[in-house]
Amino acid sequence: MQLSNFKKRFFEELSGSYPETEVQSFYFLMTQHYLGKTRLDLALEPRYELSEEQKEQFQKALERLEKYEPIQHILGETEFFGLRFKVSKDVLIPRPETEELVSWVLEDLSSEEKSIRILDIGSGSGCIPVSLAKNLNTAEVHSWDVSEEALKIAVFNAKINNVHVDFQLKDILQTEDLEQEYDLIVSNPPYVRNLEKKEMHFNVLDHEPALALYVEDEDALLFYRKISELAVKNLKIGGSLYFEINQYLGKETLSLVQGFGFEAELKKDIFGNDRMLKAIRTNGGEL
Repeated sequence: MQLSNFKKRFFEELSGSYPETEVQSFYFLMTQHYLGKTRLDLALEPRYELSEEQKEQFQKALERLEKYEPIQHILGETEFFGLRFKVSKDVLIPRPETEELVSWVLEDLSSEEKSIRILDIGSGSGCIPVSLAKNLNTAEVHSWDVSEEALKIAVFNAKINNVHVDFQLKDILQTEDLEQEYDLIVSNPPYVRNLEKKEMHFNVLDHEPALALYVEDEDALLFYRKISELAVKNLKIGGSLYFEINQYLGKETLSLVQGFGFEAELKKDIFGNDRMLKAIRTNGGEL
């Protein structure tokens, strides 16, 4: 079977379920992953023949996409900050907004010369701590998660990207002290309220871990409150706290963090939404 024939059927069968640009993205991600072919390669080989094994791979992927399974789960990996990350149903698929958070941290540390100690809370796939460790050669990076399965993925991702991160199994909500001082704390905690589920696509609702996504409507900022409380005790004076936040709760999150004695600011993502928060510990803080 010629790849061009499969491509035609692929676009026809998915046209009612996804925007054309997204279907095109799926297609080229698959050809790169399964065939090792770039768009230019394919243009130069218009009559490329699929083997039976390749045909079966593409067909199974198509069937899974028709069930709204994320392309990243189908391929088993994704790219984040120029690095390759394994993903599964046990971890959130890294988002572009989180890349912006990592960029913000790295920009602020660009002139930093001394070694610093970083804590990431909520490892997930390890995209934040691994990306920071990869770009900060002198940093000592720690990362915690409540999920054993997520930590297995994160450890694997640190290994394939040739960085060292100290991963630990910890429930931050049950933690009373961070045990040592940190120069920087960063977190992308669960922040989607149940009332916002109606805005989410099937591929998120049905295939990504609820533990890493959702909070109860009546206490949507519990992770931000807990982490800020711990940061007051264990973040060095002058140290920084970075959060990815719920776009609808920017002012509320800012007020909460300021209530702990931090100087804080919001930052919008590329879509113009309040998505990130940075806080500086300027004094001993207040509880």
